[in-house]
Amino acid sequence: MTTNTTATQGTSGTDSDIDIASGIDSAIATAEAARTRLDLAKSAPKVFRTIVGFDAAAREGLDPALVELIQIRASHLNHCAYCLHMHTNDARKAGESEDRLHLVAVWREARHFYTEKEQTALALTEAVTLVADGGVPDEVYAQAAAHFDDQELAHVLALILTINTWNRVALATGKVAGTDERR
Repeated sequence: MTTNTTATQGTSGTDSDIDIASGIDSAIATAEAARTRLDLAKSAPKVFRTIVGFDAAAREGLDPALVELIQIRASHLNHCAYCLHMHTNDARKAGESEDRLHLVAVWREARHFYTEKEQTALALTEAVTLVADGGVPDEVYAQAAAHFDDQELAHVLALILTINTWNRVALATGKVAGTDERR
């Protein structure tokens, strides 16, 4: 399917914008209808509810902006379009800036957009997500331990583990970006 992506710059609600949105909605619906993989929530509801509970517990006490940055960065690294779409939308709804959302994938080159604590969490997210590439370096862990107390650090680690689990669930079951089954 081809959509016309040329819209009048600086306006919203133009016929072209509506055509694009309609085309995207149609493409998402078609992709979702063609999905043939199992639905984990239906096929293993106890497992699914356990992951949801783990995710909820991991978030407790953490800054919602930090939560979304961690989830976005892990989703980039895992190439999970479903989760990336969901968490960038959640971050926008929570007031996150477009600049920070666009630059999180290259945060090291745009450090001035993120606090030291956020940078530390992003470095830890990368190390844990890419653990097979060299483990979690002592320096990365020490930096995280210097910025988070033990309880916060435990929650940050748990959050990194849950988003990595969600990414794998979405990728393994063929979730379609643009759909959000939480609603």
